[in-house]
Amino acid sequence: MNQVTIIGSGVMGKGIAYACAISGYKVYLNDLNEEILEQAKDAIDRLLDGSFKKGFLKETNYVSAKENLHYEVDLETAAKDSHLVIEAVLEKMDLKIDIFKKLDKICGAVTVLATNTSTMSPTEIGAQTSRPNKVVAMHFFNPVHKMKLIEVIRGLETSDETVQFVKEVATQLNKEAVEVNEFPGFVTSRMNCLIGNEAMNMLMEGVASPEDIDKAMKLGLNHPMGPLELADLVGLDTRLRNMEYLYETLGEKYRPCPLLVKYVKAGRLGKKSGSGFYKYT
Repeated sequence: MNQVTIIGSGVMGKGIAYACAISGYKVYLNDLNEEILEQAKDAIDRLLDGSFKKGFLKETNYVSAKENLHYEVDLETAAKDSHLVIEAVLEKMDLKIDIFKKLDKICGAVTVLATNTSTMSPTEIGAQTSRPNKVVAMHFFNPVHKMKLIEVIRGLETSDETVQFVKEVATQLNKEAVEVNEFPGFVTSRMNCLIGNEAMNMLMEGVASPEDIDKAMKLGLNHPMGPLELADLVGLDTRLRNMEYLYETLGEKYRPCPLLVKYVKAGRLGKKSGSGFYKYT
């Protein structure tokens, strides 16, 4: 396996493409929007340059990563020869299914199709293809180049060979993999969404300030980042979509905090918009 395609050049797509490129894979990053794809290229180049200057990348890895990265708006050109395709688009099931149907026609029979979803069903996605045994979820974490975990989520029809294959890819990417049997929210999103939602409820109730809620979790429970900081980093619109899906599938305890709904309606989406629970300049 030496070629990977990433569908979607947002925060996660860029990070996955970077991780694959520095690990020796030939990478195609695909997006329908040329301008967004160009912005992704600039961001990845800056990360590569910074990692090299700081000594995190050897010169050989830096040069090969630059050569390994390809940016392509045409889905067929980007995916037809890849051994692994990782979808990293918005958490919208109809959008994911549409992409997987297209990939099923484009890609060779041996190609593994993975979704980077944090909550949604690889079983449902795989059922829309002719290869449900080769459909799996690979849940990366943000920022991809720093976070060590990949959740490997097995759908109902996902084969042992497919699971083993993506675990080996995780090892090649210098990540640790945990295997999860599909259930809404998997492991990390179920826990993280509950913690974050409760922090938002406490803020709404006036229990404490954002800074003190986050400090309490970091210093008292040894979390590396506070739940409100993390929600801002992930994106409050993304968190709301996750909460809505979990509320729909798992029930009342995942009802999104009204403050989260209000912030998203106001365009306060977190770090990417410059304002969320904190202000960013």
